[in-house]
Formats: sequence, structure tokens, C-alpha cells
Amino acid sequence: MSVYELGGLRVIDLTKPLDPATETRRCHMYRFNTGGPIPDFHTIMDLTSHLGTHCECPYHHDDTWPDVASLPLTSFIGRGIYAVIEGAEPNSHITAQILDRALGDKVRPEDVVILDSPYKLPPFTDKTNTPEDKRLFVNGETAKWMVEHRVKSVGFGDGVSIENSNEDVKPFHDICMAENITFLEVLKNLDKLEKETFFISFAPLPIKGLDSCPVRVYAIEGIEGF
Repeated sequence: MSVYELGGLRVIDLTKPLDPATETRRCHMYRFNTGGPIPDFHTIMDLTSHLGTHCECPYHHDDTWPDVASLPLTSFIGRGIYAVIEGAEPNSHITAQILDRALGDKVRPEDVVILDSPYKLPPFTDKTNTPEDKRLFVNGETAKWMVEHRVKSVGFGDGVSIENSNEDVKPFHDICMAENITFLEVLKNLDKLEKETFFISFAPLPIKGLDSCPVRVYAIEGIEGF
């Protein structure tokens, strides 16, 4: 179940569920009873910071940039806008012109922009960068547009690749993260959204020294102002 009703609002879970039995990235659970006559179970979680649906913070690309705990809570909540890029050629870059056409004056400062396209393929799989992979690409130009429009975070649907080449991916990360723009990767259930704009939340655990963190991302449709 990924869509919920709450007091007249519509809540959409945009998170990939995690199963340690099937995850290819590091994900192990060690459950134990601390002892005594009353069961008191705890779990040691052995996880990589880039597991499933996760938020990447600036510390991911530079030791001097903010880690997860250094960013304010408001970095992880706000107005979301979902942009499906139509009409672009397969394996083409998301240029400033394309973004102007897709988003125009819709985007506001401090928005969370989620990019997508019709060329969908699950990220970080053995099909990445194969002839079957037709996803659109981000690069330095995409990043500069995000900085100029003062977005707070960029998310990605399965129609956008962020692993096609170092020449594209590094400047996209560096330009955005130098301005404390975070990334939301491996989002799910975007097809369940009924509104173009919505309230979104994806707060990570405030652990010092953490570059990124798995998050529970959700959108709420129907809140006035979002």
C-alpha cells in the first residue's frame, strides 16, 4: 500500500521498501534479546548510507561541506514539484532550455524539484548504461539551472539517469552541493501522484559525520499553499 487518506488529505509514500534478503547494497539486521525475564529485543542495523531511497547531502562530495546533521530540518521539508520531461530525445541531457519549458515560472525558491521522463528504467542495476537504458541525463548545465532557481533539493524518477558518466555526474553533484542542494535518489510510486505540486518530507537521521541517509519520503496532496 502506497497511498493513504488522512483527514481529507492524500498521502503518497515515495519510498522503496527494503528487504535485507534481496538488497544488493549493504543491508543487514542483527536482532537480539538483551536478556531478563521480559523480552527486550534490539536490532543492530548494518547499512550503507546510500541504501534504497536516500538523501545525499553536500558532505558526500567534499569533506568541508555540511553533513546530514549540519543541515537544518527545513532542508528536508517543503513544497515539491514533479516534472516529467516530455519530447526530449532518449539519452539526451536535461538542458536549461528543457527545464524552462517543463517548469517555466512554476518553480519557486526553496522548492524540491523531482525530475522524470517517459524513458523509465530502475537505477543502479545491471541494465544501467546498456542499449536498453534510454533515460535522460543531468550535467553541469542542469545543476546551474537548479542553483539559479534556488531549489533546495533535486529528486529523480526512474526516467532520469545519474550514473551515466563521471563527466556529467561529478559537475552536477559539485555545482548543486556547493550550494547545499541535496539529492533524493531511488524514488518510487511517482505515478501515484495526482497533483503537480505537493508538500514533501524526507528528513534523515541527524547523525554527525554522515554523508547521506536512507529516508522515508512522502508527499501530501491537498495542503493549502503547497
